Amino acid sequence: MRLVRRADTERARILFSLDGAPAEALAGDTLMTAILTNAGHLRTSEFGDGTRAGFCWMGACQDCFVWVEGLGRVRACATLLEPGMAVRRA
Repeated sequence: MRLVRRADTERARILFSLDGAPAEALAGDTLMTAILTNAGHLRTSEFGDGTRAGFCWMGACQDCFVWVEGLGRVRACATLLEPGMAVRRA
């Protein structure tokens, strides 16, 4: 299921790339919010139970790691999106 923004939609748009494709989110979004509103999931479970959308959403677990060009591996739930970021989920 895809995360759908229902409020707070007037913030500035930010362009970034997700897995090499152009994507768009809003200023103030975390990487997790940006990824989920564009792709619907953060990763595929290594245990075969489908896609994952993060677990704790507060930086305490290790379920939402993604890679950002120039930053390396970061937690998507605790990293704010910046214009032009190149984000990879795998």
